[in-house]
Parts: sequence; structure tokens; C-alpha cells
Amino acid sequence: MNDVSEQDRHGALQSLLERRSVGTLEAPAPTDPEIDTIVDAGLRAPDHGRLRPWRFVLIRGEARSAFGACLVAAARKRDASSPQSLLDRYQAWAMRTPLLIAVGTKISARHFIPEVEQLLSAGAAAMNMLNAVHLLGYGGMWVTGPNSYDLDVNAALGFHAPDRLVGLLAIGTARAITKVERPDRAAHLSEWTPPIDADLQALRSA
Repeated sequence: MNDVSEQDRHGALQSLLERRSVGTLEAPAPTDPEIDTIVDAGLRAPDHGRLRPWRFVLIRGEARSAFGACLVAAARKRDASSPQSLLDRYQAWAMRTPLLIAVGTKISARHFIPEVEQLLSAGAAAMNMLNAVHLLGYGGMWVTGPNSYDLDVNAALGFHAPDRLVGLLAIGTARAITKVERPDRAAHLSEWTPPIDADLQALRSA
């Protein structure tokens, strides 16, 4: 048993149960020591085979403008008829988000650990990081979509096939948090019941 008190554990759990995605963000972003903590949380993700597949890229400060331009160029290349309003949104989003962390996977190809498990490990890292962001008092959102899967955007951030992004974490101070209705647990949970003898015999003989 660790040194964390039961009260602290329940407090942290209650806080996690209040986590939600926040897209309306403003400065300040987490400090460097806080970013270290967020990344360390990502490094605690489950990792079958100890491949350590996680890769994180910080995008902040003036680099956000260049990254926004990268998103615009990629969108134009995907579709030359992309409306200017969409391109402007990409650029504005990159500039107004205090901190972006690109989360990706360094894929070990032809490894006995399936590629999907390596991707899932990076996804678990992203969720750990979002939980850390929340517990530190900031807001965050996991952003995917066409830009996250665009090969040019991936390459610009250092992810070359088979390596790939699993998404971008947008992080900052929540400007406003609205309550959202939580899913009904009963709609997502069931309890497995072993088949009765006749069904089990049928399965064995199938």
C-alpha cells in the first residue's frame, strides 16, 4: 500500500469523475514542471512488451503559427477547393490554443506485439495525460480528424510511416466549463453469464 491517504485517493477519484473535454481554452498553459508531470503520466500507460512506443511533441509559443500554416497547407493539398473559412479556422485554432501536444506511436513493425496494441498504448498515454491536465486544474481536449491523419502533418511533426499520430492534445486554462449529462452506466455495462450445459455442449461440438 502506498503512502497516499484514503481521503486523498477518494478525492482524486472524485475529481477524475468530473473530467470532461474542454475546447474553449485560454492562457496560461501549464508550466514546464507541470508539462513534465503531464508527460510522466503518459509514460505510465500500459505497454505490452515494453516497447515504449510513445512519442510526444510540444507545440507552443511562436511555433503555433507555423503549425497552423502547416495545417492550412495540408488541407489545401487534400482539397484545393477547401473554403477559406475552414482554413482560417485551422490557423486560428493553432494560435489560440495555449499548448498543443502531439501524441504519436513509434511502430515496431513485424513485432510479435500487434500494431493495434502499440496504437492503443499511445491512446492510453493520451488519456493519462488528459487526466493529469484535469487534476492540475487545466482544461484539455483530444483532437483528431483529417489533420491528425494527414501524412504531411505527420511528417512535419517527425512521424513517418509506419509511425503515426494518434491525435493532438489541446491544453490551456478553461474559459468556461458547462456541465454535461453523463452516460447511463446501465446502457454500457452487462454481466456475462456462462452458457447453460446444453448451450455449452453445442458450442463444444460446433
